[in-house]
Amino acid sequence: MKLCMIGTGYVGLVSGVCFSDLGNTVYCVDNDIEKINALDKGIVPIYEPGLEEILKRNYKQKRLIFTNNLKEAVENSDIIFICVGTPTKKNSNSADLKYVFNVANNLKKLIKKYKVVITKSTVPVTTGDKIEKILIKQKRKKLVDVVSNPEFLREGEAIRDFLSPDRVVVGTDSNKANKYLKNLYLPIVKKTSRYFRTSRRGAELIKYASNAFLATKISYINELANLCEKTNVDIKEISQGMGSDQRIGDRFLRAGPAYGGSCFPKDTRAIIDTSNKFKSNLSIIKAVIKSNEDRKKLLTEKVYKILNNNLKNKLITFLGVTFKPNTDDMREASSLYMIPKLLKKGAIINYFDPSGKKNEFKKFKRVKYCKNVSQACLRSDLIILHTEWNEFKTLNFKKLIKKSNFKVFDMRNLYSPKSMKKKGINYFGIGR
Repeated sequence: MKLCMIGTGYVGLVSGVCFSDLGNTVYCVDNDIEKINALDKGIVPIYEPGLEEILKRNYKQKRLIFTNNLKEAVENSDIIFICVGTPTKKNSNSADLKYVFNVANNLKKLIKKYKVVITKSTVPVTTGDKIEKILIKQKRKKLVDVVSNPEFLREGEAIRDFLSPDRVVVGTDSNKANKYLKNLYLPIVKKTSRYFRTSRRGAELIKYASNAFLATKISYINELANLCEKTNVDIKEISQGMGSDQRIGDRFLRAGPAYGGSCFPKDTRAIIDTSNKFKSNLSIIKAVIKSNEDRKKLLTEKVYKILNNNLKNKLITFLGVTFKPNTDDMREASSLYMIPKLLKKGAIINYFDPSGKKNEFKKFKRVKYCKNVSQACLRSDLIILHTEWNEFKTLNFKKLIKKSNFKVFDMRNLYSPKSMKKKGINYFGIGR
């Protein structure tokens, strides 16, 4: 099939590259000419394991086309995916849909024969209705069907998630559009139960409901970790005991920092905004948002306590600063809150992240990016294990740090408190 992906951000690029690897011809469109030129050279703008290799292979085989010519891409495609950003509006909780509607208005001028227009961006319920109103002339002439097909790709695991999805959600009342989508997804939907057809509004809400529920699990286990610290119980035992119950499941029950990234923060805020518009109270999700914000403050205060409230000229090393491993995404990472607060208390910060140096910290004079773990840790007073990259899971702290009285704050519970104690390391975990 011939596909057009409008927007080459995380969703559009990963989906477009993977669709091309299934044998489809894919036009990836973006109005950022520099980005398109870079992609034409095989330069991938995001950190996602395996993506560059698949991109180069399909580009070479001419199944993957990068362009800023929307007209040509639309005319040559059967299915058009809207994959532009839907960030939170400034001074608001609502999703900013201006990019989505800009695309819809452009498509109104370009669609001359039947196309399936799919919203893959995360959008509030009723957005598909509004897109359809913009394309109403094409709809009346039966030139278009507007479908919701939300993505469920995890950063760092996106290719695996695309090729082996838990489910593919398709929201449409059009049998014709549904047939197109079933054919498109047939290679990766090995069981019929993985292909879930619902209403368009249903598909839009499923995405937000899923992310809000996962965010709730994270905040729930983080709050339980606080109780574990007070009662001398190991949160890992609680997570395992709860997670073995099939009604609950063990995923997203790992205590640690506040959730961050491109989805959970903005999507929990957006579903609250939607509930307010429809005069429906989502009190649990409101509490989750507050709990998550409080989490950043609580863990920062724990650092103060670990260092006896004396941070002046103390060297603190962050191992990992992204919100999760296998991505370079810094959006709403706990490090963005913690590092400025620690600096204000007089600390000096080293950091190392496998995904590279971060522009977010360039403005701080006492923050230094180190090229490797050894350089970052050498003379540290405190090591903070912020992100659970694999290379941080088997460190020999005694060899790395040339000080006898250093401390380790393991925000991901990567290490055993007993083994650290045996080695004479002053160790602090989460909920333990």
